[in-house]
Amino acid sequence: MQIVAVTDPISLGYHRAAMVGIKVDGDVRQVAKDLSTFDEVVYVVLTAGPVDLLAEVVVSNDVALLELLNDRIRKIPGVLSTETSIY
Repeated sequence: MQIVAVTDPISLGYHRAAMVGIKVDGDVRQVAKDLSTFDEVVYVVLTAGPVDLLAEVVVSNDVALLELLNDRIRKIPGVLSTETSIY
């Protein structure tokens, strides 16, 4: 048995959560490593589906999500495209 604590992002000021599917050209592991350095990224998973990576992110609002996607994630070398599902 394992007991874990799970934080509530909303109580910490993060009012937007999203799953970002990422297509990569090149070393998927390097892109995953780069993504994992962002504070907004909760976890990164390498996949064997229509996208190469899935990254769960939490941000304060929609503007912050756009900035994360456009100004940071899409500028990582090897990132071809992203597909975002907000929840």
